[in-house]
Amino acid sequence: MTGIYNMSTHQLDTQRLLCPLPVIRVQDKIKELNNGDLLEVVCTDPGTMNDIPAWCRINEHLLKEKKEQNHQYLFLIEVVR
Repeated sequence: MTGIYNMSTHQLDTQRLLCPLPVIRVQDKIKELNNGDLLEVVCTDPGTMNDIPAWCRINEHLLKEKKEQNHQYLFLIEVVR
């Protein structure tokens, strides 16, 4: 039984990008990923603390973690297909 749990983790750096670009980059990246893959996103736009969770909710992806650390906003999103 190979191939059932082939999830992987990907990174996306959207630092220094302002709304709506971080969300657009997340959307574009997730289109390339498979069900169950994880996407780690780092942003510097404080608006992403609301925008990315809202985008995940609308598109039914799972926001596993969001946090602020050293003026960066970090998200962990699980792709749900």
